[in-house]
Amino acid sequence: MFTFIRTWQLAAKSLLLHPMRSLLTVLGIFIGVASVIWLMAIGEGISIKAQEQIESLGANNIIVRTIKPANPEMSTMRRRSIPTFGIKREDYERILATVPTIINSMPVREIRRTFAAGPIQTDGRLVGTTPIYAELSQIEIDRGTFLSDIDQREALPHCVLSASIAEKLFPNSDPMGKTVRIQGNVNDTGFPYKVIGVAKPRGATGAVGGSFSAQDFTNDVYVPLATLWNRMGDTMMIRKSGQFEGEIVELSQLTLQVGSRKEVKETADIITATLAQTHRSADDFAVVVPLELLEQAETTRIMFNVFMGLIAAISLLVGGIGIMNIMLATVTERTREIGIRRALGAKQGDIIRQFLAETVMLSVAGGAVGVAVGLSCRPITMLAMTLIKMKMPEIIQTLPPVVQDIEPIIVPVSIPIAFVISVVIGVVFGLYPAYRAAKMDPIEALRHE
Repeated sequence: MFTFIRTWQLAAKSLLLHPMRSLLTVLGIFIGVASVIWLMAIGEGISIKAQEQIESLGANNIIVRTIKPANPEMSTMRRRSIPTFGIKREDYERILATVPTIINSMPVREIRRTFAAGPIQTDGRLVGTTPIYAELSQIEIDRGTFLSDIDQREALPHCVLSASIAEKLFPNSDPMGKTVRIQGNVNDTGFPYKVIGVAKPRGATGAVGGSFSAQDFTNDVYVPLATLWNRMGDTMMIRKSGQFEGEIVELSQLTLQVGSRKEVKETADIITATLAQTHRSADDFAVVVPLELLEQAETTRIMFNVFMGLIAAISLLVGGIGIMNIMLATVTERTREIGIRRALGAKQGDIIRQFLAETVMLSVAGGAVGVAVGLSCRPITMLAMTLIKMKMPEIIQTLPPVVQDIEPIIVPVSIPIAFVISVVIGVVFGLYPAYRAAKMDPIEALRHE
């Protein structure tokens, strides 16, 4: 026991004789350990944010989106050829009639329009939908109520404003009960709608998959879908570069909810087959299954964390090489000391233990500091992001939402893994210098100057 304690005392004393060299050696291991924890924490944070966005779509949901194809079908209206594409009302009705696993549904029509309250105007997204939209899209009401079944059934001229639109149109007054005029088609004065509710701010979602674009709820106005159909119809005309352009779209999106996750994929396949029967081209709609995206995201998260961990492990490898270089230099410097110890009766095993104790001590010190710094990943990252948002907001705006709101999440397993690897690397890279020191000829070592 005394020999064991004495070995570690001598190791500490030898390292303290060259504090700067020991500190630089510890620095290599410290950077490696901290890098493993930091990179895996940042990767986990990004992955969790991405999964939250997918989960917000609903794991039991199937989303059918209208997509404008490269060569849409053309319809003639007032001597103009207008493209017509996407999901039809008859598609929606056929799906509900033929797919028994669907327990809830939400049709949506989205149009870019100009909103006006007196002399104030602003552009935004007009969303024609049903009362269930608030639940499925996680819209919370700040004042008033969301659209009701009566609004939809009676096609009432009611609307719900997003927080941003309410602030723009009514900067100094309460919008509740006021009238908002919404542009119909080209050259009309717009239709009046009574404000019955104002939504709380709702953050944007990132793009999900290749067929589901990012959703920005900032400048939305929600009206009953039946009202939108009655007042505006399916043909949307706009003036662009001095010419009239238009399109005929009946529904922008369907969100269909099934009773069990086990039924999601099979139901999605049935819906795809049903739509394919009535659509000449399959490129004017897309069926998105959030459950599949969640499974893909989970697989990607694991691969991403492994990849990030491997990158960070390179830093540990570099630190191990640094330890070996320092210990080889130490062996050369202490050749005479090794010769004296051998002459006084020290065995090869004693010399090996002495040098291994020093490398393990360096590795443990570097690993401990690295873990401590690694655990500070979240506060340091959050502080850095806050400073960047304050000083360089234009740069932040160019980043995806999932990166703008990143919150690193420490992966618990990364801490013991990084620490153990640092110690193992110290032992592995310290073996050769220790073995080399033990194999020295005592007589030759004593002659060394």
